[in-house]
Amino acid sequence: MDESPEWEPEAWGSSRGWSATREARAGPSLSSVLNELPSAATLRYRGPGVLPWGALEDEDGERSIQAFAEAAQKELQEPVPSRELPWPMQARRAHKQCHARDQMAQGSRSRVAKWALLLRRSKEKMREGLQSLQPWAWTLKRIDGQFGAGTKSYFLLLRFLLLLNVLASVLKACMTLLPTWLDGAPPGPPDPDVSSPCGSYNPNSEGLVSFSSQLFNLLSGEGYLEWSPLFYGFYPPRQRLTITYLCSTFLIGLLSLLLILRRSVSGLKQTLLAESGVLTSYSHRVFSAWDFGLCGIVHVRLRQRLIRYELQVELEEAEVRRRAAVRTLGQQAGVWLVRALLNLLVVALLGAAFYGVYWATNTTVELQEWSLTQQMPLLKLGVDYLPSIFISGVNLVLPPVFKLIAPLEGYTRSRQIILILLRTVFLRLASLLVLLLSLWSQITCGGNAEDPACKACGYNYKELPCWETRLGQEMYKLLIFDLLTSVAVALLIQFPRKLLCGHCPGVLGLVGTQEFEVPNEVLGLIYTQTVTWVGSFFCPLLPLLNTAKLLLLFYLKKVVLFSTCSPASRTFRASMANFFFPLVLLLGLAISAVPVLYSIFLIPPSKMCGPFRGQLSIWAEIPESISRLPQGTQNFLFFLGTQAFAVPLLLISSILMVYTLALANSYGRLISELQKQIETEAQNKVFLAQRAVALSSGTGAL
Repeated sequence: MDESPEWEPEAWGSSRGWSATREARAGPSLSSVLNELPSAATLRYRGPGVLPWGALEDEDGERSIQAFAEAAQKELQEPVPSRELPWPMQARRAHKQCHARDQMAQGSRSRVAKWALLLRRSKEKMREGLQSLQPWAWTLKRIDGQFGAGTKSYFLLLRFLLLLNVLASVLKACMTLLPTWLDGAPPGPPDPDVSSPCGSYNPNSEGLVSFSSQLFNLLSGEGYLEWSPLFYGFYPPRQRLTITYLCSTFLIGLLSLLLILRRSVSGLKQTLLAESGVLTSYSHRVFSAWDFGLCGIVHVRLRQRLIRYELQVELEEAEVRRRAAVRTLGQQAGVWLVRALLNLLVVALLGAAFYGVYWATNTTVELQEWSLTQQMPLLKLGVDYLPSIFISGVNLVLPPVFKLIAPLEGYTRSRQIILILLRTVFLRLASLLVLLLSLWSQITCGGNAEDPACKACGYNYKELPCWETRLGQEMYKLLIFDLLTSVAVALLIQFPRKLLCGHCPGVLGLVGTQEFEVPNEVLGLIYTQTVTWVGSFFCPLLPLLNTAKLLLLFYLKKVVLFSTCSPASRTFRASMANFFFPLVLLLGLAISAVPVLYSIFLIPPSKMCGPFRGQLSIWAEIPESISRLPQGTQNFLFFLGTQAFAVPLLLISSILMVYTLALANSYGRLISELQKQIETEAQNKVFLAQRAVALSSGTGAL
């Protein structure tokens, strides 16, 4: 076998080997025209030593050859990292070896340069180490290659939410559980015989409790779980604990906000590039999407499938845009009429779902008072879970309806996914808001402070003596029932459907084929995370439970995906998922903050349970704690809330915002000018190429 020729970087920077025998030609030659093409300016991107157009034919090309040789030699001499040079791999290796020899010849570097190099390498190693610690990397790569980037985005979001819940669990353990036991063992539940103006509270069950009742208590959060570290009412009213308990909630919200914003910004960059058409052209997919560093047939096939899915998305959306461009005015009016009717249908379905959630929540209170319900534990469990059952049923039935409606509206695949996501997220989050609104009406007597049931204590102490624990139990039941629903759907619907119909010929085989519904699954994750954010204040260990749920859900969905699902017949862009999914997650965080902040600032805390018992409001503990600080610290904290601090801060923020907007506008104008210049150069290239062909055919230069 012939050995590959030795790569000499000097040959890239010199004009040796270029033939000097050129024949003089009369009239303008093809090379003189081609040297004016815009592509001649891109020679440096093809590596040093590449011949200009017509270098063997042009009499006047020696000066341009020398200029290119000098530029190439300059690139070889500049300390540019080899991996950043737009050269072939063999040329990069030669450049790296040459650069290493030059460094050894120059001797030792300065101390500052050595430390800078050491710091840069340490950062790179740390970044590589963190990337290697990311769980399920190979599994995500398989999913990307076999099912497309859209399905992979679901598992990426699940991994991101797992990180959020792990951090929240650590914060809750350090700021809630540890202070509870550091000051001594927490006291037991209040004595049921002791009454106060706000009634009595007895969380423990009386008499002998059967095994079935223990199991039902585990599912409903009542009984022995009601007075446990799982819920708000267990924690004693201690000074250190009240501060850490409240601060942990704010820290979790702030940390979640920062991480989601960071993820949204990185996804926004990809979305803007994708929507601008820079990275979605077919030439980019064909010529630049392949990774030549792949080793192994498995990796190669995965990459091939990924490129095929990306091209499939581009072709589908191009076809939809082509059909939309040729519509007549009457056809366009018909499309808008169909969209209006379908949106009215969607609004009617959502209204019916919200009314059903409100009815189920109010009916639960009435059914719990029946003597038959109190005598039958199973019936009582069903009544307790009635709002959760109704919400989960609505979330199972309506998203497939939205999926059937979306293709009828005539949008592209990416736009259809966005519409399905918006409608589904509105259904899920608004259902949760309706549930919280119903509970708020029960706690505050419909907002009527003069109601006899709420006048004495500021809340309905007769029905809800510890209303914080009741809210935590509702969020706990929503989380548990959502997990049970996911497991039941996988075991009772998806796997039997694959086993019974997957291997049958004909129509039954097609029925057994199912696809992974990314929008519905993603909204399920966001809904669960919103429930966790709402309940983390009233059920401090809820983030830990959600962490365990996400771990179980990942492996369950992985088995379901590889065992029962086929690749999606219609995919969508991953860039849309990278930005839109965190944006919806940010919406869920904002919605969850409303009931939590309202409870902290406006609703009086329970008088018989919790760390804030006896306070006018939960927030009242913060000013009292500040008053116990040194006077200098108090003055500084109170200064932060005065106009003397707020006004300059607002002015500085406004100036920075205006500067950022002006800078963004200038960059936008510059990008527009560069795009116009690229279009002009492309037109010039076509014109000059046509002229070159005409000249060559007329003078016989070719």
